[in-house]
Amino acid sequence: MAENEVPQGQQQQPQVKMNILTQFTRDLSFENILSQKGVQGEVQPDVSVQVNLDAKKRSTENQFEVVLKLQVESKTKDSDSKLFLLELEYAGIFHIEGVPEEQMHPFLLIECPRMLFPFVRRIVSDVTRDGGFPPLNLENIDFVQLYRNEITRRQQAQQQTNGQSADA
Repeated sequence: MAENEVPQGQQQQPQVKMNILTQFTRDLSFENILSQKGVQGEVQPDVSVQVNLDAKKRSTENQFEVVLKLQVESKTKDSDSKLFLLELEYAGIFHIEGVPEEQMHPFLLIECPRMLFPFVRRIVSDVTRDGGFPPLNLENIDFVQLYRNEITRRQQAQQQTNGQSADA
């Protein structure tokens, strides 16, 4: 058997290629509620982070747009008063080849956001610092778990919809 031949029954896996063609801030909003209210004294913040992802195929072959949407809200621990609200939509245009069709959805919503996240973390840190707060350094996001949670949520919603239509 020649060196480049593949044994029968084994297909050679296509080489996965991914390039970030461009990335950009689609939307950014920061509201410093603390300074508007004029809260005095020591404040203990409680920060919550919500993450949403969106991916779609572009008209150009093998190109996809992935958007990481982040909402960061900081409240005081004692009185639940809002300190700041940050909303960010950060997008990347990716050229992807060699990913099987059945694996494209998880690839777009796991691997692509992993590539964008360091830039999102930096923007959040800079904006919170420039907005008058200590820089907020986001912890790593487990995009695999986020994807699994969303699939489970969709399955449960589908089961509830099917259960309601069966009752009618």
